[in-house]
Amino acid sequence: MGLFSFTQEIAIDLGTANTIIICDDKVVVDEPSVVAISAADNKMVAVGRRAQQMIGKGGNLIRTVRPLRDGVIADFYACEMMIRGMIKMIPKQNRLFTPSIRMVVCIPSGSTEVEIRAVRDSSEHAGAREVYMIYEPMAAAIGMGIDVEQPEGCMVVDIGGGTTEIAVMSLGGIVANKSIKIAGDDLNRDIVEYMGRTHNLRIDEPTAERIKMQVGSALPELEEAPEDYMVIGPNKVTALPMQVPISYQEIAHCMDKSIAKIESAILQALEATPSELYADIVKRGIYLTGGGALLHGLSKRLTDKITIPFHVAEDPLHAVARGTGVALKNVHNFGFLIR
Repeated sequence: MGLFSFTQEIAIDLGTANTIIICDDKVVVDEPSVVAISAADNKMVAVGRRAQQMIGKGGNLIRTVRPLRDGVIADFYACEMMIRGMIKMIPKQNRLFTPSIRMVVCIPSGSTEVEIRAVRDSSEHAGAREVYMIYEPMAAAIGMGIDVEQPEGCMVVDIGGGTTEIAVMSLGGIVANKSIKIAGDDLNRDIVEYMGRTHNLRIDEPTAERIKMQVGSALPELEEAPEDYMVIGPNKVTALPMQVPISYQEIAHCMDKSIAKIESAILQALEATPSELYADIVKRGIYLTGGGALLHGLSKRLTDKITIPFHVAEDPLHAVARGTGVALKNVHNFGFLIR
């Protein structure tokens, strides 16, 4: 885009945990979905990683907000400020005037009309003149290079921060889908609860996220086992400092029930799949995307349980964003985009 560009085109993966923006086929913003707001004047102080670093540290002066919960907008005002702040992070280009913004935003496949309207309104209030939306599993499939308009069945399981999106697609449409509010945030809460109950150690969700990334596992037995992770925090009763080594077996045990719910949802989506498409899925396998796809042993556990091969996307964290970027270049060709 040059000096006389009339429209700035951006694709946004508006996630519960992270927001990714693609512009000119490049990831230009990849930040936590957090905004810090001043308690005095209700104005934005920081957004993204800087705001995340303020969680629990601002006292009564600054409140940190995650505008999205369970895949939907929980705080409309904070979401609008977050989108505005992240658009400002896009590297500036030499233009004579401010261009209008065309935006493609991905949304959970189980979104209601009210939730879709909330995303559209937030995007428009943040400065977008044209807003298109695409369902997350569709974007994930496109981001993995799958031709979703072919008459073949394709199944994607996108495990994000707030929701797990499961969808069977064919001929440019979603044939069967299941959206459940069991995902990365719930696994973090499982860890927080387990550490308090078993070790009397008080931790918060950012610490639980680090534990999950280091020693998170879907299986109690792994061929390549990660080393134990040392957790430091206060004792729940005495408030004295504690150091507790945590193994992947412990984390596999505490997350087992939540992962079992994801398994159950996948089976329900398969049950609703037409037999012709079911055969395609058995042949091609099921694709895992989202941050949850990186959990140690998850693809093996699901393959063993469901007896269909599960393939982890090449770059699961950015598959949805990449697909949204492709949709941005094809807004007039893809009939499945929501206007």
